[in-house]
Amino acid sequence: MRQHRTPRLLCTLLLVTAAGVSAVGAAPQAADRDDAGPIRVVPAPASVEPGGSPYRITEGTRIRVDDSPEGRRIGGYLADVLRPSTGHRLPVTTHGSGGIRLRIGQAPVGAEGYRLVSGRSGVTITARRPAGLFHGVQTLRQLLPAAVERDTVQPGPWRVAGGTITDSPRYGYRGAMLDVSRHFFTVDQVKRYIDQLALYKINKLHLHLSDDQGWRIAVDSWPRLATYGGSTQVGGGPGGYYTKAQYKDIVRYAASRYLEVVPEIDMPGHTNAALASYPELNCDGVAPPLYTGTAVGFSSLCVDKQVTYDFVDDVVRELAALTPGRHLHIGGDEAHSTSHADYVAFMDRVQPVVARYGKTVVGWHQLTGTTPAKGALAQYWGLDGTSAAEKEQVAAAARNGTGLVLSPADRVYLDMKCDKDTPLGLSWAGYVEVRRSYDWDPGSYLPGVPASAVRGVEAPLWSETLSTSAHIERMAFPRLPGVAELGWSPASTHDWDDYRVRLAAQGPRWDALGIGYHRSPQVPWPAG
Repeated sequence: MRQHRTPRLLCTLLLVTAAGVSAVGAAPQAADRDDAGPIRVVPAPASVEPGGSPYRITEGTRIRVDDSPEGRRIGGYLADVLRPSTGHRLPVTTHGSGGIRLRIGQAPVGAEGYRLVSGRSGVTITARRPAGLFHGVQTLRQLLPAAVERDTVQPGPWRVAGGTITDSPRYGYRGAMLDVSRHFFTVDQVKRYIDQLALYKINKLHLHLSDDQGWRIAVDSWPRLATYGGSTQVGGGPGGYYTKAQYKDIVRYAASRYLEVVPEIDMPGHTNAALASYPELNCDGVAPPLYTGTAVGFSSLCVDKQVTYDFVDDVVRELAALTPGRHLHIGGDEAHSTSHADYVAFMDRVQPVVARYGKTVVGWHQLTGTTPAKGALAQYWGLDGTSAAEKEQVAAAARNGTGLVLSPADRVYLDMKCDKDTPLGLSWAGYVEVRRSYDWDPGSYLPGVPASAVRGVEAPLWSETLSTSAHIERMAFPRLPGVAELGWSPASTHDWDDYRVRLAAQGPRWDALGIGYHRSPQVPWPAG
């Protein structure tokens, strides 16, 4: 049963001043009062204690950091966010007192948690680890007026209300998937999405790197995968692929925002791009033509051939070497052209390959029809209407130790249309409006699954109909922040009526960031 917090708890705990006099120079006494609207942070913090006078960012504010590379880098990141809109210098220093203090040290929070304390003399964010410090910075951004996100000087004032936030995530796996196979997205487009994910404390970027329509990562031992298999996309466009240097650039950029890249090579199905590139991967030795449609389930690697496992070994080895994160996704869904016996045999041989190169297997939930490797994660994408037998298969695996990442298609597939008038996306899983994507509990969603087996949530974004950053944003927002909240915030904070008000306050922030979004009628967006 869904739990509710005490009515409007978060809405009454901490107040953020959004209007007043200029941030430069002396201000009247009334400007220091914390007398504006309630907190509008997404995801909802675990604990908020109001109190004291607000802190005001002015020309004299400094960002004080520990004398460590990560502390300096996070301080520089915050300065880069604040300088364009405030017009202030905001030097990053290890000396002085007051101002904005970013501190890695002892704190009563987990590895990704933080404590933010604000008062008249300054703001201090303390975390045990750099990831937590970075997440605290995201909360600080949201405690400031939305205009702080603009890239030109704004009038301010820039105040942070007095009080203490102590925060840490509910789940360790809070993901978003971007399908770069159906349509190819450039390095800069992926980086833009990473920045948007980071604002909501997402910590996994799942890149769907291969499918029937395109292969998107260079593999030295099988070069035609990228040069030929990556040469097209849905609708017949030019496609594209990432060189190893470009992929490493994405990985580094994600790491700077404390996201782990989870690469996916989908197999044994969804493999037409590979089959078209190398005839020997086909059972009959004949390469099919490149494919630019959207139907699924027709392709399969040849399970009986040794060359198939040579191919898998080479691809996993090279991809694992490029990927410092612990997870590697092997797909495994919709393998309709592979018999169940062949599917089991294939997964029995492929999962140890992933382990051999130091990675942990992630697979779509069809993996639970085999014997998942120790420590493997199964990503559930079924619907409310998925058969009881299939759900029980997943639940049985969870009870036997397989961790689950929940991505129910009729809740969090961001490519599903919001309603019949949505110009982009698909509707095979139904229409998914904002409330439906938010109003469910991952811990109790699947019958028979122990809550301890749920490792987190992920919001996939498939790209059959999406080809630009504007398309990505139109489908991801405003639903993505709700999925992020399901992954981060305690179940006790989960309340649609409160969330929709906090979500509405994100609209001006997205406007300031240049993010186009669906103005859902379920959300009371600010006028204008």
